[in-house]
Amino acid sequence: MTKKTAYLFPGQGAQYAGIGGDLHEKFAVVRDTYAEAGEALGYDIAELCFRGDAAEINRTRHTQPALLTHSVACMRAFAESRPDMSPALAAGHSLGEYTALVAAESLDFSAALKLVKTRGELMGEYGRGEMEALMLDAGAARELAAMHCCAISACNLPQQTVVGGRAEDLDALLADMAARHPRKRSVRLKTEGAFHTFYMVEAAVKFRETLAAAKFAPPKCAVLSNFSGDFHDAEPAAIRSRLFLQLFNPVLWHDNLLRIKEAGAELLVEFGGGIGGGESPAEKRPNLEAMAKKVCGGAEYLPVINVGTLEAAGASG
Repeated sequence: MTKKTAYLFPGQGAQYAGIGGDLHEKFAVVRDTYAEAGEALGYDIAELCFRGDAAEINRTRHTQPALLTHSVACMRAFAESRPDMSPALAAGHSLGEYTALVAAESLDFSAALKLVKTRGELMGEYGRGEMEALMLDAGAARELAAMHCCAISACNLPQQTVVGGRAEDLDALLADMAARHPRKRSVRLKTEGAFHTFYMVEAAVKFRETLAAAKFAPPKCAVLSNFSGDFHDAEPAAIRSRLFLQLFNPVLWHDNLLRIKEAGAELLVEFGGGIGGGESPAEKRPNLEAMAKKVCGGAEYLPVINVGTLEAAGASG
C-alpha cells in the first residue's frame, strides 16, 4: 500500500560551499538538472555551487537559485530510484515554497529559477535589517518586537519565532528579552535583510511585476502557503498573490506542518540543502527534519540531500 507522502523543501540557511557536488559527479540526471539551470540563469550554477567560495553562495542572489537547483536535482534523482513515489502534499520554507510548486507541476523548473533569481536580487538590493531566532512563543516575541520597531519574520515552532529589524533594534530587543525571559536563548541569523517583514516591502513591490509575467498552472498535488499557513488555492492568480505577500509577511511554517499532520501524511521526504559542521556533503544533515518531527510525530522521515541519503531513501521499503 502506498503511503501518503509529503515532500518538503528548505529555504535560505541550508546552503553551503560545495553543495550538490557529490550528486553531480555520480548521477546523469543531476548533471542534466544543473545544465538546465545554468541555461535558464545565464551563468554556470554548477561552478558556483561546487567551486565557488562561501561568500558568493551566501549572497541572496546566488543562494536562492542554488538551493532550488539542488533541491530539484535531489528530487529528480530520487524519482529515478523510486518511480513508484509521488507526493500528495508539498511544502517549502520561504524560498522552498517555489520548489514545492515545481514539485506539484504548478511552476516549470526554468521559470521558477528565473523567478527566484530576480527575487534574490531584489531582496539583496533593497532589503535592510537582520534576523534573530528567539526561543519564544509568537505572542511573547510579538510583544517584544512591537516595543523595538521589529517584526515577526517566521513562526517555526511553538517555542521558536524569528524576528527581523535593524541591528541596533534587535540588540535592544535582546537586552529586553534577557530581563523578561532570562532563560531564553536566541541566535542571530546570517541573512542580507530582515526577510518576511516590512523591510521587504520595496523588494516585493518590484517583484510583483515579475510574478505577474510568470506562468503558473493549477498544482497537481496540494501545496502549502507560507503566507496563509494553509493550502494554496488552485487558481494561479491566487498563488501569485500569496507569493507576493509572502515576501513581507511571516512564514507560518508551524501552521504548514500542522496541516501536513492533519492531512494524515505517513511519510515526509526532505529534498535539498544541508546544515551542520563539516565541509563535505556527506557531513551535512537535513535542515527541516527536527522541526517536522516535533510536529508530525509518527510519520516516517527520509532526507534526500546527498549521495548517502539518496541511496538510503531509494532502498527504503
